[in-house]
Amino acid sequence: MRLHVIGLGGAGGRIADRLAADHGDDPFLAGVHAFDTDMDALGALDALGEERRYRFGDAAGGDGLEGDLHAGRRLGDAHASELGRAMDDQGPSLAEAFLIVVGLGGAAGAGAAPALATELSRLYDAPVYAFGFLPTRDETEEPDDDGPRSASSGGAGGAASGAGAGGAASSRDEPAPPAAHRPLAERNAARTLDALSDECAAVFPFDNAAWLRPSETLAGARDRLNEVAVERIAALFGAGETPEGTATPQQVLDASDVARAVGDDGEIAVIGHATQAVEPPDSGSKFGLGLFGSSEPAEVDTSAAVSAIETVIRKAARGKNTVEAPEGRADRTLLVVGGPPAWLNREAIADGRRWLAEETGSDAILSGDAPIPEGDEVFAVVVRSGIDEPDRVREIRETIG
Repeated sequence: MRLHVIGLGGAGGRIADRLAADHGDDPFLAGVHAFDTDMDALGALDALGEERRYRFGDAAGGDGLEGDLHAGRRLGDAHASELGRAMDDQGPSLAEAFLIVVGLGGAAGAGAAPALATELSRLYDAPVYAFGFLPTRDETEEPDDDGPRSASSGGAGGAASGAGAGGAASSRDEPAPPAAHRPLAERNAARTLDALSDECAAVFPFDNAAWLRPSETLAGARDRLNEVAVERIAALFGAGETPEGTATPQQVLDASDVARAVGDDGEIAVIGHATQAVEPPDSGSKFGLGLFGSSEPAEVDTSAAVSAIETVIRKAARGKNTVEAPEGRADRTLLVVGGPPAWLNREAIADGRRWLAEETGSDAILSGDAPIPEGDEVFAVVVRSGIDEPDRVREIRETIG
């Protein structure tokens, strides 16, 4: 599907920048912009050209909003139309969906996101989704007397932001700055989640805390968590778009499939993803071209293909998701399996769908495949919507009663 990505605030801008760097030439990425009130944060982005970066909110004086969500909401209401016009250079009318990426605990991005979602829905007949980073508990706690907390990044959205309150240091090649105390992060996130649920077709939360390794700081994990988020965004929204001249999927995943899977009532959706390396068919191995240079690739060993498909589907379903799916249950589930065409065993995929239906309790499983002729891995994406509220989301909502 053709996706237009808008990164709002520090966290969103860095994800938009990473998408442009890693997937700028991929056909699914129809447009990408970064909007912020902070000039330093925008200036530190690497991959997005100046024409894709836009500062709004002169009232902020070129700085961040220091956690003032109400100020962010006022700026969003005042500048939503302006931000919509700033996207015109990339033909947003051609997009099949919009994805607003934002740090939910911040102010500038979180404050402006609901108004921008409303504006995009008014202008275009395409669903608007939100991908939001949940703050960690540590961000709202007072620092110890012994020194600053080590588990907060200080910017909007935790690890994805990776900047201090000023947002100046955001390049992937620069060290993370000291943490900043954000006492309002959880309350901001709760209010922003509610607002985005009202204005967006679906919300994809990303639980920073769940992805931290033992003894790992949020600032230190910034790049890795950003990579995880970008990988899942690309795996889901890029699955139905194949470069011209490559293999055609047997079950094409399109924008309507994603829309049916995640719904249009602002529900929380969860993304699971897994990969497994395989021998490419043209590698010259026993799974590739024949020993005598035959132009016909040898068939992949059936048991190896079945094992690979089963493994990635189960890992995508039961592994760490963008946010917890309580008991793995869901009203609606989407499965995408991709990789070298010779490895996409149809019976194994059908068996995987049946297993996933039992695992999630979904009445029906939507599915698609994503052949990658030159690929060297098999992957699976499992998206669940209509889930029980994750514990971390419930905790955040309870901060505002």
